[in-house]
Amino acid sequence: GKLYLHLKIVIPMPTFKLSISPCPNDTFMFHAMLHGLVDTEGLNFEVEYHDIEELNAGVLGQGADVSKISCAVLPAISEHYLLLDSGAALGRGNGPLLVRRKGESGELRHILVPGEHTTANALIGRLFPEIEGREPRLFSEIAESVERGDADGGVLIHEGRFVYQRRNLELVADLGLEWERKTSLPLPLGGIVIRKELEAYSPQVERILRRSIEYAFEHPMASREYVKAHAQEMEDDVIDKHIALFVNDFSLSLGAEGRRAVELLTGVEI
Repeated sequence: GKLYLHLKIVIPMPTFKLSISPCPNDTFMFHAMLHGLVDTEGLNFEVEYHDIEELNAGVLGQGADVSKISCAVLPAISEHYLLLDSGAALGRGNGPLLVRRKGESGELRHILVPGEHTTANALIGRLFPEIEGREPRLFSEIAESVERGDADGGVLIHEGRFVYQRRNLELVADLGLEWERKTSLPLPLGGIVIRKELEAYSPQVERILRRSIEYAFEHPMASREYVKAHAQEMEDDVIDKHIALFVNDFSLSLGAEGRRAVELLTGVEI
């Protein structure tokens, strides 16, 4: 008789280089997919953690396959990356805060911003064009630097916006509220992009990330140890406030309103 040999060919699924921030909103959203708690449809992810301006620099240099970015950097990278529908940090009342030392007066001439390509810096340019001196500084150092007198003011993002009142600082403007007054749209702070060469995988990555966010909403404490291991501010109440403000329905899907907001801020059609 004849001998039949059946060969099973296993095609390995790709491994994507994923870059996100160590901030609670990102670690909360990505925890389930990075820890095998949801179906990743065979895709693998190697994760690195970077400050937001490092993430922006990474996509400008086309370093990551999938990455968190500031929405403001989209015009510079739209030739090489696509914005995913899932994973956005976008909403109302969640904008960067412009602060100065308590009791100070006079014009703000020199301020610290959390990076040249951040949405925070773009908002200052749009809302306060008279402030021409804008110096990039690591986001986690800005509050202390302003308190020390290194600059007239600074723009706080991430956890810094929740804890500045513990320092000798006062609020000058909530940039998110200013944006909302002018546009009636939510403020698009950040999003997740995928390299255009990998566009065929974008529906899968969107599904996986949406699944991961849904899991996080259903099991909010499952990621707490992972989140706290990476967070700048370790207190549970700060972590809870951060997640509640930056992870919402827009994170599951931008929707029509979210897309309009991104397009208005960036001029990029998505």
